[in-house]
Amino acid sequence: MGIFQTFFYQPILNLLVFLYNIFGDLGIAIIFLTIIFKLILFPLSKKSIKSQKALQDLQPKIDELKKKHKGDQQALSLELMALYKENKVNPFSSCFPLLIQLPFFIAIFRVFRDGFAQNHLDLLYPFIKNPETINTLSLGFFDLSEKSVVLAVLAGLAQFWQAKMMNTKKPAIDVKGSKDESMTAIMNKQMLYVMPAVTVFIGITMPAGLTLYWFLTTLFTALQQKIVFKKKKKDEEIPEVKVIN
Repeated sequence: MGIFQTFFYQPILNLLVFLYNIFGDLGIAIIFLTIIFKLILFPLSKKSIKSQKALQDLQPKIDELKKKHKGDQQALSLELMALYKENKVNPFSSCFPLLIQLPFFIAIFRVFRDGFAQNHLDLLYPFIKNPETINTLSLGFFDLSEKSVVLAVLAGLAQFWQAKMMNTKKPAIDVKGSKDESMTAIMNKQMLYVMPAVTVFIGITMPAGLTLYWFLTTLFTALQQKIVFKKKKKDEEIPEVKVIN
């Protein structure tokens, strides 16, 4: 816990208070805190998004291999390894960046949960002004210490947009005349609606400051995802060759 506090919790608390001292508004401080962390973690997020998309694009071929080698786990494993190698995809590379970011997320959660208490403000660095108390009222009317259904719904909508973007335009899977979807496709559809619902449910139980951070993080991740996909699509486009008669 000492290492976690020194390298994660305390720096994030100090950064948030520093931003609060500059803007005098906790909501604006949270917005800038989110932007700073998204910029710091941008390389990891970009890698994770690319890996997730690559696995999504390969899913029809993976389903075909599972069907082809049903009951033969060894043959399936060899075929999958060959498929990943051929397409230069690491199935674990999308999880690793998320694991690295996990301590930051836990620290941010604890800062919003406990950080504004006076005994936690004693953890400020000497060069960070102690505001003594943090005014949780943002923009003159929005209390970030209270629960907010509106922000929870916005976070859920941002989660839905992000998941929808990841699941669109996937190649159709031929299942020998059957119209049934693969188990993976069914799970993806369920997650498309389940995760936003879970986000809303959890969001309405948390202080609005934390829900605001969650909403902004999801929104910025979705925007980053859109940019990465757009760039990937542009790179894959073959330039039209004009034939001169």
